[in-house]
Amino acid sequence: MKNICLAALASIAAWSCAPLSSQPPGEFASLLAAPHRTPGNVARDAARHPAEALEFFGVRRDSTVVEILPGSGGYYMEILAPYLKDRGRYIAADRDASAAPQYLADYQRLLARLKAEPGLYGKVVVTPFNAGLHDIAPPGSADFVLTFRNLHNWIERGEIDGALRAFHRALKPGGVLGVVDHRGRDDLTQEAQMKSGYVRQDFAIALIEKAGFRLAGASEVNANPRDTKDHPAGVWTLPPTYRLKEQDRAKYAAIGESDRFTLKFVKP
Repeated sequence: MKNICLAALASIAAWSCAPLSSQPPGEFASLLAAPHRTPGNVARDAARHPAEALEFFGVRRDSTVVEILPGSGGYYMEILAPYLKDRGRYIAADRDASAAPQYLADYQRLLARLKAEPGLYGKVVVTPFNAGLHDIAPPGSADFVLTFRNLHNWIERGEIDGALRAFHRALKPGGVLGVVDHRGRDDLTQEAQMKSGYVRQDFAIALIEKAGFRLAGASEVNANPRDTKDHPAGVWTLPPTYRLKEQDRAKYAAIGESDRFTLKFVKP
């Protein structure tokens, strides 16, 4: 396993010096209708605005992009891996061998999916991620590290510092860390809303800047003013999880997915 990971990292390194080019406006939007995308992922597009988020981060066809924990569902993987396969590189930084059984099972489903669709995913490189324990890409090789709705878990488990170190190591100078997460309430401390899955935006910015990144921009593309952030089962009350099952389901469906910040950081 170690030798496989080292070989994968070496192959990624060969791509790290590719010149960057500008991206035509709206290029991602055309990918959302691609026939390979799964219906469940397509149903999330109206809430997650993937084309706008990726354009905000600045991803290009010749970029080396590391996505953290794409999982077998592969929401962004379905868009990014085919987009990058000819001129760039998509790296899926997923679970390592210490993960809980349910996460290891999902990791195996991810590998099976990649193998089953080589035309789309044959060039995907999978690397292990667990806070700061592994190199998710060769140091200084990645143009982008992207994470979607993971920050709250790492903060709660005390893994955020290690994760940010791994991201910083992987990125080249000038590389971008893109972060999307459930935006918490400003009238409550982070500790008070930790179990709800929400993260104060100012708290997230301070943590990430402390790790050596510089905030380069914030987008409201994933804002949802209908989200009151006071739900009985936290953010998981809302779609797509619906943790309360049928209880007040119509009410939470009308709110939609959570209010989210979309932040762009740069490694100086």
